[in-house]
Amino acid sequence: MGDLISILAVGDIVGRPGRRAAAEMIPRLRRELDVDMVVANGENASGGFGLSLSGARELFNAGIDVITSGNHIWDQKEIIGALDEIPVLRPMNYPPGTPGRGYLVHDLGGKGAVAIGNVQGLVFMPSIDSPFRAMDDFLKATADKRVRLVDIHAEATSEKQAMAHYLDGKVSVVWGTHTHTPTADNRVLAGGTAFVSDLGMVGPQDGVIGMDPESSLQRFLTGIPQRFKVGKGRVTFNSVVVRISGTSGQAESIERIDHLIDVSPAD
Repeated sequence: MGDLISILAVGDIVGRPGRRAAAEMIPRLRRELDVDMVVANGENASGGFGLSLSGARELFNAGIDVITSGNHIWDQKEIIGALDEIPVLRPMNYPPGTPGRGYLVHDLGGKGAVAIGNVQGLVFMPSIDSPFRAMDDFLKATADKRVRLVDIHAEATSEKQAMAHYLDGKVSVVWGTHTHTPTADNRVLAGGTAFVSDLGMVGPQDGVIGMDPESSLQRFLTGIPQRFKVGKGRVTFNSVVVRISGTSGQAESIERIDHLIDVSPAD
């Protein structure tokens, strides 16, 4: 493989079914794909909303190196005090003074260090600081790193695509999270940055973005808020593997890795 660095980026993990699927698939994919680093979005990993400390430990034990997040990272209060200590990112475009960190550097030993940043979009999302300005800060702070990864947690594909073009040639890969629906637009842009609008999810396939369909239907049919529950049944495992030159920091390929597996019932 020469100086290639292989990154497995895993879509939003949803509840206990998602955690169990991650525990089953990630060690296997690390071996089969010769993966150097695994990043997964975990903001829905505990009960479908937020991330608990025990849920984070479970994901780290499954072989995930860094957990990214988004607007739901605040749903499980116990994680907030630990965000400065464990490799769990919150979007870096929250205002100064917000607990946690929006980027970190992960050491790959002989293959060097990889910087990863996490931002949240603004379109149809809570109003916070500009993710584009936050990326300017990320680029300055990690200027000495050749390999840089970005998770943009956003609703609109247009915003994710705009971010990819903004960062093309400046980072190794930009992937989108949040919608739980995988996209087929994975490609390497002209400047050498790999991109996909949305990784998808690790969650029940027959739900509504991983949630039980009945509660979602009632919300759409009646307009009355419903308490969502994690769905049941087979779990879709959505991810991409990106091969990056450790010398140039440019991506050489990005490939979808999707599986459908059986796990135990939901939370």
